[in-house]
Amino acid sequence: MPRANRRRRDLGRPLAGSSEVRTEVWRGVPWHVRRLTGSTSSREYRCPGCHQAIPPGTPHVVAWPATGVGGLEQRRHWHGRCWAARHAARP
Repeated sequence: MPRANRRRRDLGRPLAGSSEVRTEVWRGVPWHVRRLTGSTSSREYRCPGCHQAIPPGTPHVVAWPATGVGGLEQRRHWHGRCWAARHAARP
């Protein structure tokens, strides 16, 4: 079988079109937060902050609980301004 000479992706580096993952605390729960440039998003998302659409290709924030419970289903895509203003939102 021929040898595969592909470089292995460095798992420590962020994916293309995204920034490093940070951890922020919101309502007493730690959240992993990643800012996306939008270049890698190919579908529409619904922002939980304003309940409006985030069109494909739009820069936005992805946040998920750092507790590890729930997996990918717990990821939420937010507009950057909505994520920044989430402390003012009602529970």
